[in-house]
Amino acid sequence: MKVITVANLKGGTAKSTTAVYLAHAWAESGLRVLVVDADPQGSVLRWSDIAGWDTVQTVGLAVRDIYRRVPDLAGSADLVVIDTPPMDEQAAISYSAIRAGDVVVIPMAPTTAELDRLPDMLDAVAEVEPLRETPPRVVVMLNRTVANAASTGQVRASIEGLGVTVLDAMIPRREAIAQSFGRPVGHDAAYAAAAAEIEALK
Repeated sequence: MKVITVANLKGGTAKSTTAVYLAHAWAESGLRVLVVDADPQGSVLRWSDIAGWDTVQTVGLAVRDIYRRVPDLAGSADLVVIDTPPMDEQAAISYSAIRAGDVVVIPMAPTTAELDRLPDMLDAVAEVEPLRETPPRVVVMLNRTVANAASTGQVRASIEGLGVTVLDAMIPRREAIAQSFGRPVGHDAAYAAAAAEIEALK
């Protein structure tokens, strides 16, 4: 059983959308997936209720000791995906979720504003590392990308310069994704590619 924590410092970085689409991509590949909604706002849980997901199980667990509870919650799941609140607003929950994660996925747009805050997010992960037997793998997933934009390559190079893995798969800016809340989640090639990369991490 592997735990994937989707986290970032602030809201508006598509954490919930990332968690949902990755979870469905893994379920589509035949894995048993549990999504843990650790955000007190409960967006993922509401989404699952409205859309009536039947391939992905979802539970709400916005608590500070989530790292203790996940193993019991996981049951027979192959993968647990934790959607976190913005760390700026709910630090204790976010730190606990990062502590639970074998892989920490940081979704971010390739902008200088989001790049500027990435070191603070990496520092937060580093604070948790001594509390785990092994450090989590940390990867950045670029989203809301624009085809052929030179800035995307520049931001990627800057992130890699920090020693952080950036997924080859990138999520393009699409209205269908931006407006997907509450709707059934179908196949998405970009998220499927990202999910395959994350699953292959050792």
